[in-house]
Amino acid sequence: MRTFLPCATALPAPFRDIETCMHSKRASVGTDMTFSKNKAAGWSRRNFLTTTVASTMTVTLLDRARGQTAPAADVPPDANTPLNIKLHINGRDQRLTLDARTTLLDALREHAGLTGTKKGCDHGQCGACTVLIDNRRVLSCLSFAAMAEGREVTTIEGLAKPDGTLHPMQQAFIDHDAFQCGYCTPGQIMAAVACVHEGHAENDAQIREFMSGNLCRCAAYPNIVDAIKQAKPQMKDA
Repeated sequence: MRTFLPCATALPAPFRDIETCMHSKRASVGTDMTFSKNKAAGWSRRNFLTTTVASTMTVTLLDRARGQTAPAADVPPDANTPLNIKLHINGRDQRLTLDARTTLLDALREHAGLTGTKKGCDHGQCGACTVLIDNRRVLSCLSFAAMAEGREVTTIEGLAKPDGTLHPMQQAFIDHDAFQCGYCTPGQIMAAVACVHEGHAENDAQIREFMSGNLCRCAAYPNIVDAIKQAKPQMKDA
């Protein structure tokens, strides 16, 4: 059996007033819920304007920061840039333009024209390239030319006196026939001079020990020892 509810217009007057009141309350409740949702979302005209202004200022500041140029960093020197150095060689100043990686040996032979210093192994093992820097023996194949700037460099060409008189060590090598092919001789003589200056020529064993860094493939070692012993007193007197 179906039951039909009467419509509002079919209700008596008292009941129609009750129905109208209920519709008004439903409308009021819907409006309150919509306002509450909008309030909970937090979006208002003030919030919208504040957010817009803050975003605009942020973009402006970032653009200004990007436009500022960073301070230039220190650029390391290029290894390929030539060096202009002054070397004091055998009592004379020589200005050379060299690659920064040029060894003292190559600077002497190829740029200063002093070919008396020999290139043997080019690894610091044979002693043929020995020169004196501030009266101390140095393997020129293992030393950069730039490291010798401002120091006294002496090669085999600088031992003799200006009038041609040989150094006592040079003369002793000739007197004792302390060479054969002669290729290692410049390095042997320079090392022998340093050996005497260092005080390492007191006896044969000491001479052999402190001359062991200079190789002679012709095996003239006994004659080299004799030459050093002869030159030692003459060098002290000179």
